[in-house]
Amino acid sequence: MNPSTPGLPVHDQLPEFTQTHVHQVGDTIQPSHPLSSPFPPSPNPSQWINPFFLFGHKRRLKENEIHSVLPKDCSQHLGEELQGYWKQEVDRAEENGEKPSLKKAIIKCYWKSCLLSSIFIFFEECTMVLLPLLLGKMISYFENPKGSNALHDAYICAAVLSACVLLWAILHHLNFNHLQRVGMRLRVATSHMIYHRAFHLSNLALRKTTTGQIVNLLSNDVKRFDQVTTFLHYLWVGPLQAIAVTALLYMEIGISCLAGMAILIILLVLQSCFGKLFSSLRSKTTALTDDRIKTMSEVITGIRTIKMYAWEKSFVELITTLRRDEISKILKSSYLRGMNLAIFFAASKIMIFITFIIAVVLNNRITVSQVFLVVMLFETVRFTGTLYFPMAIEKVSEAVVSINRIKDFLLLEEIPLHDHQLLPSDGETIVDVQDLTAFWDKESGTPALKGLSFTVRPGELLAVVGPVGAGKSSLLSALLGELSLIQGNVNVHGRIAYVSQQPWVFPGTVRSNILFGKKYEEDRYKEVIKACALEKNLQNLKERDQTVIGDGGTPLSEGQKARISLARAVYQDADIYLLDDPLSAVDVEVSRHLFEQCICQALKDKVTILVTHQLQYLKAASKILQLENGEMVEKGPYTEFLKSRIDSDSLSKKTEEPEPSSKSPDQPQESFTQSMKDAAPEDHDTEDILVKLPLEDYSKGQVGCKTYKNYFTAGTHWSIIIFLILVNIAAQVNKDIYFALANEHHINVSRQGNEMKTIDLNWFKCIYHPFGITRSLVLFYILVRSSQILHNKMVESILRSLVVFFDRNSIGRILNRFCKDIGLMDDLLPLTFQDLIQTFLLVIGVVIVMVAMIPWTVIPLALLGLIFFLLQLYFLNTSGDVKRLECASDIFPLSIFSPGTPTIQAYKAKQKFQKLFETCQDLHSESWLMLLTMSQCFAMCLDVVCAILVIGVAFGALILKESWTPGQIGLVLSLTLTLMRMFQWCVRQSTEVNMMMSAERVIEYTELEKEEPWELDFRPPAYWPDNGMIAFNNVNFKYSPDGPLVLKDLTVSTKPKEKVCIVGKTGAGKSTISIDKNLTTSIGLHDLRKKMSVVPQEPVLFIGTMKKNLDPFKEHKEEDLWNALEEVQLKETIQGLPGKMDTELAESGSNLSVGQRQLLCLARAILRKSRILIMDEATSNVDPRTDELIQKIIHGTLVQCTVLTITNRLSSVVDSNRIMVLDSGKLEEYDKPHILMHNKNSLLYKMAQQLGETEAAALAQRAKEVSLLQRVVIKVLRMVLEGLQSTFSEMTCVKY
Repeated sequence: MNPSTPGLPVHDQLPEFTQTHVHQVGDTIQPSHPLSSPFPPSPNPSQWINPFFLFGHKRRLKENEIHSVLPKDCSQHLGEELQGYWKQEVDRAEENGEKPSLKKAIIKCYWKSCLLSSIFIFFEECTMVLLPLLLGKMISYFENPKGSNALHDAYICAAVLSACVLLWAILHHLNFNHLQRVGMRLRVATSHMIYHRAFHLSNLALRKTTTGQIVNLLSNDVKRFDQVTTFLHYLWVGPLQAIAVTALLYMEIGISCLAGMAILIILLVLQSCFGKLFSSLRSKTTALTDDRIKTMSEVITGIRTIKMYAWEKSFVELITTLRRDEISKILKSSYLRGMNLAIFFAASKIMIFITFIIAVVLNNRITVSQVFLVVMLFETVRFTGTLYFPMAIEKVSEAVVSINRIKDFLLLEEIPLHDHQLLPSDGETIVDVQDLTAFWDKESGTPALKGLSFTVRPGELLAVVGPVGAGKSSLLSALLGELSLIQGNVNVHGRIAYVSQQPWVFPGTVRSNILFGKKYEEDRYKEVIKACALEKNLQNLKERDQTVIGDGGTPLSEGQKARISLARAVYQDADIYLLDDPLSAVDVEVSRHLFEQCICQALKDKVTILVTHQLQYLKAASKILQLENGEMVEKGPYTEFLKSRIDSDSLSKKTEEPEPSSKSPDQPQESFTQSMKDAAPEDHDTEDILVKLPLEDYSKGQVGCKTYKNYFTAGTHWSIIIFLILVNIAAQVNKDIYFALANEHHINVSRQGNEMKTIDLNWFKCIYHPFGITRSLVLFYILVRSSQILHNKMVESILRSLVVFFDRNSIGRILNRFCKDIGLMDDLLPLTFQDLIQTFLLVIGVVIVMVAMIPWTVIPLALLGLIFFLLQLYFLNTSGDVKRLECASDIFPLSIFSPGTPTIQAYKAKQKFQKLFETCQDLHSESWLMLLTMSQCFAMCLDVVCAILVIGVAFGALILKESWTPGQIGLVLSLTLTLMRMFQWCVRQSTEVNMMMSAERVIEYTELEKEEPWELDFRPPAYWPDNGMIAFNNVNFKYSPDGPLVLKDLTVSTKPKEKVCIVGKTGAGKSTISIDKNLTTSIGLHDLRKKMSVVPQEPVLFIGTMKKNLDPFKEHKEEDLWNALEEVQLKETIQGLPGKMDTELAESGSNLSVGQRQLLCLARAILRKSRILIMDEATSNVDPRTDELIQKIIHGTLVQCTVLTITNRLSSVVDSNRIMVLDSGKLEEYDKPHILMHNKNSLLYKMAQQLGETEAAALAQRAKEVSLLQRVVIKVLRMVLEGLQSTFSEMTCVKY
């Protein structure tokens, strides 16, 4: 085997060195990096990267065809390395009583890498200073070619010049590649630390940050490190080179050079001031970006609620306003960048102009060789002093802001470490709480739990009950170590499994969600599936347990997600089970199955703490703990509760039935010991958690012309673009005319002697500079405005898109467009285009002047242009695919934040999800490093071609010395050296327009498939619907075009103002409610949705005040808000808060209980006073007493409304006028409650029997009483109406 043989990165034809060295990422096998092989092919990457270029022309590259990263570039290694230095810095700061500095930790970690690059850049810039000196020596030979050793010296100068050109190219690319890698490593390391910290934040800290801020840190702030390292060294190289050039100029032309250098110093000072402005603007911009991303994250999360309430326009306006404020700061930064670039392109002309004017005034004698030496030295210092130095100031200023933001995030309070999961030496498993008092937020002064004491041992079931907001979930959080304890002790010994109140699933298969990192054991897996009542549901899924779950749990119902969460806990075979109301989201039959088969049977030997509102199961509990306002109201066995005054009637009614197989508190120790033996706490039975994060679809090859058209015309009209082109041409033509005429003047003077004095053509510069500044500012304005317009179009497009779009695309993927892609369009893309346009015009000007001076140079220049064009085509096709892969792979699983964090922490799975993030980062790094390597090879090829041109011109000038004048030689050689730098940079910048893929990705999201129009020509009257009658006529409904039917041939109608309950088995299609299309096709979606109020199954709240969540757009009086809160029993709770209605809610309302969130959403619906109200499991997480009060609201306050209530609580359905029973999307029964409850063949009757005979009989009797009462009320109303009619008739007769 030849270890240096390159190969194609294809599945069936891998290179030999990759066929034997591959690694596996998820389900795919990737070729290892060639440099990690024992026999690397070559340190020169072109030998193993060329096959990728060739292959890119055949078909699109795939993610598993990119070489894996080197071990030193892996996310885990980089993150842990910087984390170690950060920990040392934190410890040092604590010892000295100081604030830790992330900058110091970064410097300690990367100073060696920066020192190495500083050596490269020092010799690189020394080479650039040496080139003008060699050029001056060569031109001096042409001025005096008759010296004895003149020709020999000239050839030596040409040889050294050629060697310097090649040396500069090598040093430049070594340095550039090294610095880019250092920046990448810093970015990856800080991202690793941010993600790691997010898993360890306390609940109080989580309320101080948001998912939007975390996204912005990971998408925008860390990206600054990619740029800052490239220019960092110019902070010291710029001044040092300026000093060296000043000394050389002084030696050549004397004191007149100080005038030109004084201009440079003034510009440096001016640009340093710009740097301070950059820092200030960056701080303000990031704060505004955080707000925008935070709002956008909430919009994506709550998109269903926003669509139900027809709030799209209001949120579009809100986000547009936030974007307008952000753009105002970005524009100021862009104008500063435009000024910097304008200064760069004008600086050398101004310095040369001032220097020669002073030389003429002082009567200095300047030869042709000195002219070109001065010009080239000023050109050298121009790049370093007026381009790279201000860029360094800008990038360092922005990076410092980002570092401080990351530092503030890393210093947020973390959860204190606990050893709950470690078994004590005696092997005892126990939960022991004594005199517990704990706070969510100590600053509030209100404890979440006060003076709680209880003990739970193996085989015992502790049931925790209480009203909404009593502190039940807070108790479980305290056991998980998430609350701040100020009094008492919490001893939790054993491995914990936790089921949250809002079921959480992550993107992946159903099986991976259940296994959650445990090894698959078929027998145990089937037992768990059976115990959690998932067998039938999995059979109904097309791919069974291999069905992929998306963000938010699509396509599963809430009940299915709850059972998967429960199955995950049971499969872990832990010692302690904390179950936060897992029975509320399922129907009564499934609820009973879960309680008997899972909680009482599968977990019979475990420590189980069950929070529940299902009071019918309390009789089976070993102990009952009742909470209210965080305090213990009652504690003890069920019999003691019957004797107490607290809810005794409710308890006795719901539990007088045959007792299910309960846990025995007196389990023998042998059973416990056996259970522990069967448990599997060791790591040998665990594996990685398989999270599915598929890459999004992406196009192939280069960006199309349509994208460029849409991008440029989004910000302005075609006429402005044409004007801008004319301004650019005018500026360049003006400069080129000056350059040509001035140099011709130099040549004429040189023919008369070696002296040159007056230069009278510099008035052209006075015309050029205004043009240069104008074109910079106008271009930045147009492109930043394009970014703003496209962003706003994308927001509107997303809010107009179908809901299925959000089911198929993760939050992280959507936010990536608003964060990373928009960030590139705001900052880098305008700068790149401005640089490209000005450099391209400069190259064109240089070529025109060269051809004008020496016409035959058109031949090598044309050949050079052709080679560059072919190389660009060769590079762009493949690099475009790799760039698209890099964009598509730059995602991270956001759904684990906030809702998933408690579960991950409880299962001690933080390391596994950290490893998942590391895999995602490594996948992105693979594409990023491949793109960097490709760019390096491409640039090397360009530099080699340019170097050959310089070498050819240098030696050609010596060979053809008789045909050229010294002025022509100096002009051609100086322009060739300038062309080498500019031509290569111009082509590289044209390839950097790969960033246009960000614009392409944004434009894709502006063209999403839209839902039906919001408004149509026909607008219903303001009083519509006056009766609230709903009709379904042969309705078939599916969530997506390729999905299964969830409503099948539904034909049903409701009477005006009727109260209808919809019940059925979990996942039976209850939530798929629609109005018959025959009634709604002529009505716009907003006109339709504004007439309905919907309380969703999953409560959606936004960051902001309580008042803002009730009335986001200030459409109601404050008195109405308080009345709505009073209706849902929240008025006293809100009045007890320090801020009352102005109390700030955390992200997703996490500082409220789930029940309180549901009630707040119900209050929001009541405020609208719609004629149609849909309640989708809106009371599933409230206690029975609150549920009963809400039913009174439905039949009292909402008496004029048609109410559709979807519920699993049969106690709530008997008060309704009619009940609709669905099964598998089909209407099975639709009749009055008392009729169905007394029909032994009805599904409703069978569902009621699952509650127990006593409860079923009580429901049937209640339904009968309600029916009788309704008939009496109807009869009385009829008699009243008849009496009124009779009285009216008599009055009419008397009148006439």
